[in-house]
Amino acid sequence: MAEAPGTHDPTVLPPGIPVPQDDGAARHLAGATLPDVALPATSGPPVNLSKLKGRTVLYIYPRTGVPGVDAPPGWDDIPGARGCTPQSCGFRDHFADLKALGVAQVYGLSTQDTGYQREAAERLHLPFAILSDADLTFTSGLRLPTFTTSGMTLLKRMALVIDDGVIVKAFYPVFPPDKNAEEVIAWLRNKTG
Repeated sequence: MAEAPGTHDPTVLPPGIPVPQDDGAARHLAGATLPDVALPATSGPPVNLSKLKGRTVLYIYPRTGVPGVDAPPGWDDIPGARGCTPQSCGFRDHFADLKALGVAQVYGLSTQDTGYQREAAERLHLPFAILSDADLTFTSGLRLPTFTTSGMTLLKRMALVIDDGVIVKAFYPVFPPDKNAEEVIAWLRNKTG
């Protein structure tokens, strides 16, 4: 059942949202070197993921919603679109677990501008920065999977484990989005256990 106008709650995953299928658009990512691009961050200076030392977890999402502001038309019918806030909250809630498993840094990434992202990062009390690829430079450099709706080019949901600028694992497609952090943690435990 669709939300009534003005009642959008981005923390809720409605029942029956379509499950994204693996379209093969991320198969090329494992072993890929990140492009040398500095991305604006919701806190601190721009971040160049290709220059970071150690292990980085980067979760990628289409766009966060704002409570009470309607999602784009048909949003809940797009496989994998709904659930950006639950995905972010999962990484927030499991941040200490990720650090305990040797993750040096965690970031979120979307194509929304930093001002928009900052509102979500503050509202959700995220202990890490969200990065903006509003100009799609990073997205193009890695050939990340995207979709277009309501005139916006948005990233398909995924998560990357990156060691010293090289992708060692790509989680794609991601469903349900609120379990993405747990999926990454299980993989990390298996790799180190």
